[in-house]
Amino acid sequence: MYCAKPSIVVRNVLFAILFFIISFASDAMEPLPYRLFPALYRKENISRIDQNMSLANYQSSGGFLWERVPLVANNTILAYYGSPLSDKMGILGLYPKEKIAEMLKEMASQYDQVNGKDGVIPAFYIIYGTCWPGGEIGYLDDKILLDYIRYAQSMGMLVFIDHQIGKYSLRGAMDKILPFLRYPNVHLAIDPEWRTLSPMKEIGSITAAELNDAQNYMDAYIRANDIPGIRMLVVHQFADKMIQDREEVISHRDRVILIHTADGFGAPKLKKATYQRNANAENMPIKGFKLFFKSDFPLAGFDMPLMSPVEVMQLEPRPSLVIYQ
Repeated sequence: MYCAKPSIVVRNVLFAILFFIISFASDAMEPLPYRLFPALYRKENISRIDQNMSLANYQSSGGFLWERVPLVANNTILAYYGSPLSDKMGILGLYPKEKIAEMLKEMASQYDQVNGKDGVIPAFYIIYGTCWPGGEIGYLDDKILLDYIRYAQSMGMLVFIDHQIGKYSLRGAMDKILPFLRYPNVHLAIDPEWRTLSPMKEIGSITAAELNDAQNYMDAYIRANDIPGIRMLVVHQFADKMIQDREEVISHRDRVILIHTADGFGAPKLKKATYQRNANAENMPIKGFKLFFKSDFPLAGFDMPLMSPVEVMQLEPRPSLVIYQ
């Protein structure tokens, strides 16, 4: 269920007008920018929308202003990760979706106590395309994925659809997951670690040019298919090689929010160092952070100890997306 603190400021006409004036001056991408205030996505910026940006309003196209503000401008996204068919790939495969939703609700309440004025939106983070030896991709059955999407929608939750790329092009991976954007609660993710022919033996990579192209491709798809709202594209990184020429990534797209997520397991000191290396990439200002529960699977790494919600929210910049595997 969607969790958010109650709104403390009623929608203000003058405030909205100010938004439009500044957005027109700062964003010349098109005559009438769809997206308002890219600077708002920086958590340190105090000139943020101080309203209750609910998923219900977002999905029901609740007005000119609401349609043009991404969820991460006013919320922390909290996701549980994995494959519904595997108990070795993350917590999502250990329990039925109904139980995961209950667990997310409890975890969301913990984050809601320490994330300031932001609300919390829970999400399923589903591995749809899994990299196999040789770089082949095994796909989750669409019926199972759609069952999760529809259930999440009924519960006010998001769904991130993750593709591990394997031996294929990034555009090829995007072609597989873009059609699911027809569902208003769906967002996308790619994981360069698995852009390889030798999963578990070699860390894969993508280039900045490929990532820029993927964002453009997604933005164009959204426009061409009249898909409402602004969608997130998550990219994972824990090693420098995973995004080559990282400084050349351009993250400003009108209909796509790029979330640069620190992956990798270990002790808090190591995880914070990885996050700081990602934070240095200011050309990708919206950050995510991934944590790993202890697993019974002997080959699975985990965080020891697991950072608390307070510790996660103290990271600089504060992550907009928090993922638990």
